[in-house]
Amino acid sequence: MVRTHQENGVRLEYQLASEGVEQAELAGKLFLKELKENDIPLENVRMCYSPFARTRHTAEVVASTLNLPFEGPQCKVMEDLRERYFGPSFELLSHDKYTEIWAMDEKDPFTRPEGGESVDDVASRLASAMATMESEYQGCTILVVSHGDPLQILQTILNAASKQMEPSCNDLASRIQAVRIPSILSQHRNFALLTGEIRAVR
Repeated sequence: MVRTHQENGVRLEYQLASEGVEQAELAGKLFLKELKENDIPLENVRMCYSPFARTRHTAEVVASTLNLPFEGPQCKVMEDLRERYFGPSFELLSHDKYTEIWAMDEKDPFTRPEGGESVDDVASRLASAMATMESEYQGCTILVVSHGDPLQILQTILNAASKQMEPSCNDLASRIQAVRIPSILSQHRNFALLTGEIRAVR
């Protein structure tokens, strides 16, 4: 069921089911393995997560797996990481409806579903989240806990920004701004993730 409005997303009854808890535990173990393989100490890890119930619950499970204090300074809720709002005409309907929106995204990532957010709207708030992380967590490894659409849009802009060679784009914010164009944003489905998947982005 599509629950993308914040009012629905934060409701406690929409926390993880038992299968989701298992996936979060596995993700935490895989992340811990990556940290050890790369000699990254836990004190250098930060976790930023969406305020929605299922992502908050995921972050809690992962923090427990990593032995990080969830209420401490290493874990931070960020409004800008919330789920993409698909609009009232899609809310509480089947996930099958996503394909309609993704087809619209491919034609024009600046078009909003009625009352909802476009790909570029999400890219804009993710750019803000990245700016906050960059200023607050320099030198840290950051685990971002968010949702399918925001995560694939985040990867799209970061992947394109990493290839941005314009001399005027010498900081992350400028590089992200430069790649917020239809030909790049319309390809966000190329970065789709599996549920509970961890993917490195540099």
